Amino acid sequence: MTVGVVLDASQARNQVDASVQLAQEAAAAGLRSAWFGQALGADSPQLAALVGRAVPELHVGTSAIPVFGRHPLLVSSQAQTAQAATHGRYHLGLALGTKLLTETGFGLPFERPIARLREFLVALRQLTETGTADFHGELLTAHTPVPARVPGAEGGVPVLVAAMGPQALRVSGELADGILPYLAGPRALAEHIVPALTAAAQAAGRPAPRIVALVPGVVTDDVDAARAKATERLAFYEQIPSYARVIELSGGRRAADVAVIGDEQAVEAEVRRYRDAGATEVVFSGTDIAGDADRRRTWALLGELAGPTDPAA
Repeated sequence: MTVGVVLDASQARNQVDASVQLAQEAAAAGLRSAWFGQALGADSPQLAALVGRAVPELHVGTSAIPVFGRHPLLVSSQAQTAQAATHGRYHLGLALGTKLLTETGFGLPFERPIARLREFLVALRQLTETGTADFHGELLTAHTPVPARVPGAEGGVPVLVAAMGPQALRVSGELADGILPYLAGPRALAEHIVPALTAAAQAAGRPAPRIVALVPGVVTDDVDAARAKATERLAFYEQIPSYARVIELSGGRRAADVAVIGDEQAVEAEVRRYRDAGATEVVFSGTDIAGDADRRRTWALLGELAGPTDPAA
């Protein structure tokens, strides 16, 4: 099983330089992939492309770009460029986004998100696989009067969706290569997420989907302090219905209840629980909540647990 980390250098003096430095450290620790979130700061596909080109030992991915406020033609251009820059090591993550960001940030109504996701994926797959599109849906139109292929990205781009609810899992199983669940513990994965996704993929005649589990956690001896910091940092997600639901399905009440915090033995056991629950890849985030020394300690353990298999396999 492959293991990676989310890199967040948004507080550094230069985010690109700091991201490359962190990625080099992650690769040296034996990690297999580095992922970048998408907020309103750095452009995550561009950041992934720059880091992936500088650190060829790592696969790189975005987790995840909201489909509201974007268009498949533009996202395809970004993703194909990143794929060419990294010579096939880029993984595109998409998300529904949130009502708060969509309506207050973009000024767009957060309406029919599942229908938009479906249309976005149909159009995007045409573009990344053939370099052309002629899609006319209810919510989106994607037509290419000229080719939209980026030379060097002929192998296509793996597309993953931050899906956890039943409808999003159905669409993802039918049209995507896998999912990027966050704050979904082993119980939620094994009992709800993996079976629904797998059934949808099988019904659509698609290969077994990837399940890239994003897990907040850190190796530390000061468990109480790290848990308190995680509680503060993750509280935002408790206000979002989709996350509140999956936290409850995981057996937690607060988002921090799903965080993996403890010594090497405890964290290793939890990583293996994710694997047994169906995760094909495990990606740790928030490894800095207990300080830089514990982040390095966490990465050292995760590097030991990372298998020799390429993340795209």
